[in-house]
Amino acid sequence: MKPEAIIFDVDGTIANSERWGHLPACNEAFKILSLPLEWDWPTFKQLLAIPGNANRLRYELTRMNDYSETDVNAFVDAFVPIKKELYITKYLKKVELRSGIKDFIEAIISAGTRLAIVSTSYETQIKELLSTKLPELMLHFKPILGKESGVKTGEQGVLYERCLAELNLPAEKCLVIEDSGAGFEAAKKAGIPTVVFYNDYTEMEYFAGALLVESSVKNIDMEKLINGEY
Repeated sequence: MKPEAIIFDVDGTIANSERWGHLPACNEAFKILSLPLEWDWPTFKQLLAIPGNANRLRYELTRMNDYSETDVNAFVDAFVPIKKELYITKYLKKVELRSGIKDFIEAIISAGTRLAIVSTSYETQIKELLSTKLPELMLHFKPILGKESGVKTGEQGVLYERCLAELNLPAEKCLVIEDSGAGFEAAKKAGIPTVVFYNDYTEMEYFAGALLVESSVKNIDMEKLINGEY
């Protein structure tokens, strides 16, 4: 069945934003807050199992046992706006789209298929990424649902279900594009067929039951996928 809408994850799926955007923004925010933290890429890859950089920082500070719960909460609250501003104004320009993703999105639009986004990232960050990297295509994504709209992953994950409601479509008439096991499980929980384009930090995760699993969109026949022929 040809999907009527294709729903994209963002970080690691549309763009290589984790390593070149979020990680350096986190580290600079730590310096501004005088926190004794600096994550390298191997460390950050492990922390990606925890959804959201605020939660990753909370985990790290709690694990250090040097701060009270009140201090941890205060640092996390201060970190969020600083890191977000750094990501948008300084590091986003260094982020690159994943190979082939722009052509894929353009092909989806040409086919008359609707586009949407479901992400654990803040909607302000998602919109800035789209306006910076895909300005001519940005308006085709409706809805754009991020952290402000609900929880995407885990037991309380409802964001994919909210997306279906806003699209006014049943799960079987949609397709999700993800890069991670947690994202795939969230889409599966909502009953939406999912294609996974894994990357260097998700390739060993569990994707059993996905419609298709590949390292890149360039490895598949885009037209077949858009037409529901896989």
